[in-house]
Amino acid sequence: MKTTIEELVAFRAVVDTGSITAAAEQLSQTVSGISRALSRLEQKLETTLLRRTTRRLELTEEGAAFLLRTRAILDAIDEAEEQLAARRQQPAGRLRVNAASPFMLHAIVPLVPEFRRLFPQISLELDTDDLPIDLLERRTDIAIRIGPLRDSTLHARPLGTHRLRVLASPGYLEARGKPRKAADLADHALLGFTQPESLNRWPLRGVHGDEWTIAPTLSASSGETLRQLALAGVGIVCLSDFMTAADRASGALVQVLSKETVDVRQPVNAVYYRNTQLSARITSFLDFLSQRMA
Repeated sequence: MKTTIEELVAFRAVVDTGSITAAAEQLSQTVSGISRALSRLEQKLETTLLRRTTRRLELTEEGAAFLLRTRAILDAIDEAEEQLAARRQQPAGRLRVNAASPFMLHAIVPLVPEFRRLFPQISLELDTDDLPIDLLERRTDIAIRIGPLRDSTLHARPLGTHRLRVLASPGYLEARGKPRKAADLADHALLGFTQPESLNRWPLRGVHGDEWTIAPTLSASSGETLRQLALAGVGIVCLSDFMTAADRASGALVQVLSKETVDVRQPVNAVYYRNTQLSARITSFLDFLSQRMA
């Protein structure tokens, strides 16, 4: 007896979610139904695909090999369905987009309602990470990268640039005073990144040129965390315009050291693997994002 698509989908979902219960929830099926599908699949293949323990599920060596084939089969089916949808000029299917949490919150999320109206058959899956990810490992279609690109295996589509500014809340400046030159930052609370270290080089003119490397008083891995701390009056921060446009417009954050600030702009790129033939759903999202961010 041959395996079925439903059994392959159940197997992949269990591996991706880490449990039978989570897979059942994702696929809107019962736990017993997913468990039976796995059992049937292993019986048909006459091999154990997953080791079940009280705490987790682990792929066997045979299971890992079969998973690669399973993904290829299901991806081929998805691609065939997408091609048919593209012929009807109605892009469809799941689109996985990854971005740093601040960019997702401030740049992408506000555009989602309009994108959903234009492309109702595309199912968006939005993931956030504050550090670059492996697109293949995370099964991501598009990742938004801010800053210089270093991975030559990726295709990139430029989406624009965003300026960096040094900012603080009016409450902080009232309590601690306003710095007049870059050297004055030594007397202030500075909010910086844990990594990468390059984000702690602020675009300020000083004795060392057009960059001023700070020693953070308080560090965080997320720019959104630093933004919230700056809004709370904890210290001075350097962030991209896409995160702070509304704050600056409302006066919640104000630029400091504007005369000493160098016009440095961070490139924003949408990246994807070169060996990927772009589907209609990927192209539609890239075109939409490019137009709105222009």
